[in-house]
Amino acid sequence: MNKTLLAASISLLFSIQGCSDNTAQQTSTTTSTSAAMPAEKVSVSAKEAYLTMVDDFFQEQLKLEPIYATFVGVNEYNDQFGDSLSESYLKARHDLNAKYFAQAKKIDVDALPSDLKLSYSMFIYDRDMALMSETYPEHFLPMNQFYNTVFTMVQLGSGESAQPFNTVEDYQNWLSRLNGFVTWLQLAQVRMEEGVNSKVVLPKVLVDRMIPQLAAQVVSNPEDSLFYSPIKLLPDSFTDEQKSNLTQDYKDFLSTKLIPALTDLHQYVQNSYLPNARASDGWWGLPNGKVWYQHLANSHTTTKMSVDEIHQIGLSEVKRILAEMDKVREQVKFAGDLTAFFASLSSEPQYFFTDKQDLIDGYMVLKDSINLVLPNYFNVMPKADYVVKPVEAFREQSAAGASYESPAVDGSRPGVFYINTFNLKAQPKWGMTTLSLHEAAPGHHFQIAIKQELTGVPEFQRFQGYTAFEEGWALYAEYLGIEMGLFSDPYQYFGKLSDEMLRAMRLVVDTGLHAKGWSREQAIQYMKDNSPMAESDIVAEVERYMAIPGQALSYKVGQLTILKLRAEAEAKLGDKFDIKGFHDQILTTGSLPMAVMETKVAEWVETELAKH
Repeated sequence: MNKTLLAASISLLFSIQGCSDNTAQQTSTTTSTSAAMPAEKVSVSAKEAYLTMVDDFFQEQLKLEPIYATFVGVNEYNDQFGDSLSESYLKARHDLNAKYFAQAKKIDVDALPSDLKLSYSMFIYDRDMALMSETYPEHFLPMNQFYNTVFTMVQLGSGESAQPFNTVEDYQNWLSRLNGFVTWLQLAQVRMEEGVNSKVVLPKVLVDRMIPQLAAQVVSNPEDSLFYSPIKLLPDSFTDEQKSNLTQDYKDFLSTKLIPALTDLHQYVQNSYLPNARASDGWWGLPNGKVWYQHLANSHTTTKMSVDEIHQIGLSEVKRILAEMDKVREQVKFAGDLTAFFASLSSEPQYFFTDKQDLIDGYMVLKDSINLVLPNYFNVMPKADYVVKPVEAFREQSAAGASYESPAVDGSRPGVFYINTFNLKAQPKWGMTTLSLHEAAPGHHFQIAIKQELTGVPEFQRFQGYTAFEEGWALYAEYLGIEMGLFSDPYQYFGKLSDEMLRAMRLVVDTGLHAKGWSREQAIQYMKDNSPMAESDIVAEVERYMAIPGQALSYKVGQLTILKLRAEAEAKLGDKFDIKGFHDQILTTGSLPMAVMETKVAEWVETELAKH
């Protein structure tokens, strides 16, 4: 799972994904006119107009989304939380996207150089989808057990995330930001109550999961609060007076404002929201839910594929992967059938670590072995390194099995490959190679770190994200491990198949839950029948799909698109095909909608053919 940014920035980035007729038409138009570019003096004018416009947009976006600004390394707004649930915010967000969508339509696209035509297609796509997303009442669902602003703020205050704690001003900024968070906690209750009145509420089981998460933040002693963490990190350079004053300020604020606000939210969710939560497990149970879900599916996959088509692809992929798994069973001469093989791999002690640190150390060893072969497949590699860490205790029970957090934009902090050590039975040794390829190098770490390190492209292009592209790339990175020779052990190859099976099952289960009336229990059973995953992992996965519908579709759809583009390029270029050059095309312009990526690769193939 991709945790490229924490929940606040994820909400921002993912809310603008999708696909539109306007974008498809624009992509087609810019492609067909690229060969007839006007004189340079005209293109310079168009270029300047476009670059000025997108820079202005990005600056206004940072002001509107101050936590997002912190994540992308802009510290001007570190004292602000933003009012992301207020009517004034919703209007300001609409006005921002509407204004720049209209401005973009006035740009002379034909006069742009080819790289900015690509950028333009991305920009107008984003504005179009942001405006489309406004038609659905997502603000009535401000949190769930998986993406939760409370988690985001705990992590920001840990001293190990994007929020800096180096100066007295940094500490004061954080207190000011927490004050805005208190307002958000109060407004979240208002929005959730509006959701109750509008029948737009979470399923009961997800609310049950949220209650202990919130309860953990309700403490009597402020020093026991996770939000007290910055005081435990006070720099030695601070004077005794500064340390004393900040300590008292934090204690007072936590005692009188933040802990009471968290207590109120916990009580509201437990006593008022839970009794009104819905019995249905899928989005179909919401008003206009099936139409909303189709929009989410298109948003996350950046395609126009119907939900039914995605479901059928999933069924086909599950069947294919099961056959591959059975070949591995035969290769290792396992006596029983595939179901018995699943049971063996899921339970026998030799397949699991008994010590959490041994699991982390094992991934560090894998990192070194993978790094040795990467130069054979990539011209461009990230400057930033990554480290392997266990998921923090406060969120490990609900977190995914693994995730990735991007490095600091200024290079001051490496990327983080998080491993959930809560249940070692959910972290089989045979799954380690494929998981490392996906979450770290050359998966999320390559794609996201390289994107952040790009120069000469508009800022929005360095920091926006599309789940189909990012997760599709990470799943493609698992496939690439075969060519790299990293799956010579049949058990590690089975791990690759197992993870691919997870992504295939997601197509079936996500669409089943949200469009075909499946229950949570039906979804869990389907995954148990078709994979060796630990039941605790399956439950967490299914409940994740219930909370963030459509996101899980992006992995397989994105991977299949990249593989299709590669196969087409290889067929056309033959022995002139360069795998490093292909990877350059995918990685060196940031995250792309699928249609834009297809156009870019097609143009690269034509350019390569013209060279020979």
